[in-house]
Amino acid sequence: MDKTQHSRIPRNINRRMSCRPLPGGRKTGRSIIVQHACRIELSESALRRNLRFLRRQIGTGVRLVSVVKANAYGHGLDVFVPLAENCGQREFAVFSATEAAAVIAARTHPGTRVMIMGHIENGDLDWAIANDVAFYVFNLHRLDGALRAAQRVGRPARIHLELETGLHRTGFNTRTLPAALKRIAAAPDLLRVEGVCTHFAGAESLANHYRIRRQIETFASLTGVMQGHAVPLGARHSACSAAALNYPETRMDLVRIGIAQYGFWPSQESRMEFLRRHDLRRNTSPLERILSWKSRVMDLKSVPAGEYVGYGNLYLTTRRQRLAAVPTGYHHGFARTLSNLGHVLIRGHRCPVAGVVNMNMLTADVTDAPGVAIGDEVVLIGTQGRQEVTVGAFGEMARDLNYEVLVRLPAEIPRIVVA
Repeated sequence: MDKTQHSRIPRNINRRMSCRPLPGGRKTGRSIIVQHACRIELSESALRRNLRFLRRQIGTGVRLVSVVKANAYGHGLDVFVPLAENCGQREFAVFSATEAAAVIAARTHPGTRVMIMGHIENGDLDWAIANDVAFYVFNLHRLDGALRAAQRVGRPARIHLELETGLHRTGFNTRTLPAALKRIAAAPDLLRVEGVCTHFAGAESLANHYRIRRQIETFASLTGVMQGHAVPLGARHSACSAAALNYPETRMDLVRIGIAQYGFWPSQESRMEFLRRHDLRRNTSPLERILSWKSRVMDLKSVPAGEYVGYGNLYLTTRRQRLAAVPTGYHHGFARTLSNLGHVLIRGHRCPVAGVVNMNMLTADVTDAPGVAIGDEVVLIGTQGRQEVTVGAFGEMARDLNYEVLVRLPAEIPRIVVA
């Protein structure tokens, strides 16, 4: 996909039409680009600080791989990858082959590499090998496919052997691992083991502590089996954000950092455990949110007391109220469950959502926010003045995880890098 389609969205308007750019739009050659109803800003300085903090935590000699699956957790893969490269990042991990292709299209540094942790059809393994893309191997079907693809392409497949340690999702276990190791040992010129890995079953929750401990022990046991078959381990890796922050022994040779690089804790439990272990104050957070989500006031209306607002009869005015229409709705990721519950920031004031969140629009009560005018900035997630709407608060009101709130932000919303 063309990179401009990922980040800018705006469609090219037929050049035979006599059109002028809308206010704030810009004309580029034969096409006119107009503004989207909302935008997402990514802070480069916040990302730099997050990566600096994370690198200090994992220590020297441990590679930090940036996980950018699910459109970089909603941050916009095609914008985030070059931004992270500017901050020194050279290794990225994705779930699928389609995401790996997007990283390759977005990267700006020749040394940037990508690893597929999940889905790739065996028919696409030739493409991965030819493009120097590493990928997980977690069953004999994929291992045999990688071997055949490497023979066709004429170069070794860069593989990471995934081990089943207790998540019971994907990976070789004690029963299937020996057969895989025999195949690998028989084809050293076609199968290059660059890593051995596993994934934990919820390292962000203290309720899973003993399960994680058992997984750590199982991983050590299975890597011992590999060494017994004279198969190289490559880089050992098991740590996601939660494990890297709170289970130091899981950092090993490489860590796969997803949610934390974007400035979010995997859970409140993981945050509190980190602060406790490091004897830090409860109101401290070494991670900074890099994302802000903004729109503008589209219309203003004065409504007398005793009138229903929007669809149905969910919201009844109790006095003469001033209401602002904001061109953002559940289509854009502002959950419908935030009807009558959510807040937005306008002119430094916390303004409640009035009535039902529509597909493309919401209404905010700005009665107590003096001076609001059409065109004023509306902060949906982020800071304005002394007020803040956090992703955590947004998610709690909508009964969603941080991850869900972020990945639901559509790719069509423009992502813009700010200082």
